[in-house]
Amino acid sequence: MAELAPRHLILTLYGLYAREEHNWLSVGSVVRMMGDLGVDSAGVRSSISRLKRRGVLVAMKQGRVAGYALSDSALEVIREGDSRIFDRRRASVADGFVLVVFSIPESEREKRHTLRSTLSGLGFGTAAPGVWVAPSHLRDEVRRTLERRGLASYVDLFTAHHEGFSALREQVARWWDLDGINARYAEFLTQFSDAQARWKRAEKAPRTAFEIYVPMLTVWRRLPYLDPGLPPELLPDDWNGGRAADLFGDLDALLRAPAREHALTAIHG
Repeated sequence: MAELAPRHLILTLYGLYAREEHNWLSVGSVVRMMGDLGVDSAGVRSSISRLKRRGVLVAMKQGRVAGYALSDSALEVIREGDSRIFDRRRASVADGFVLVVFSIPESEREKRHTLRSTLSGLGFGTAAPGVWVAPSHLRDEVRRTLERRGLASYVDLFTAHHEGFSALREQVARWWDLDGINARYAEFLTQFSDAQARWKRAEKAPRTAFEIYVPMLTVWRRLPYLDPGLPPELLPDDWNGGRAADLFGDLDALLRAPAREHALTAIHG
């Protein structure tokens, strides 16, 4: 698995710990935590500047201490992500699907790319040109996201059930890159299968928990957006998603508290 970009780790830190600190972390505390993850201060400051330019972080001082807060839009996205990451829902065939049908004039072609990227990022599959599909439980999330990004006027939303004529399992394999998603789950299992043993070898040290937990969560938080919770009966027989989700749940329960203990020492120490 590719090395994690510092900006992705920083977003994980903000999602985990800034919200407990009035949505603010000092630059020094971020540098300390990222140092524990093997990223030097120059890389941290460069990544923070990039996130600031993208409107994800906002510069803010507390007293004389320099720091950053999540922007309102970034905070909303992270809040919505909590349910995807920590409370995953697996659909059934009976639930049906939400369809997104769009038509964008040639004069606004740049919005086509934005819309396609948005739908892909939410876990939608492509049923046909201009027709995207996902499990129906994503309906409210896609509505909020399209409204927030100013794309709702180009889109019609429908709920639907597959009535034929081809086998739905075969169609799902065409609409989504299931092999690619399954490979990502396999990589997660390979990378973190020994995490619990590593923590125990370190005598359950909070720093080791932090060093494992933050990268683990950073890798995992992308997976629920690639896999939107498709019904199990429509997935390949060798699907790795269930085992990966179980591993994530076990490590989250085991490491979250000691990782937080170490983070708070870095934040307030």
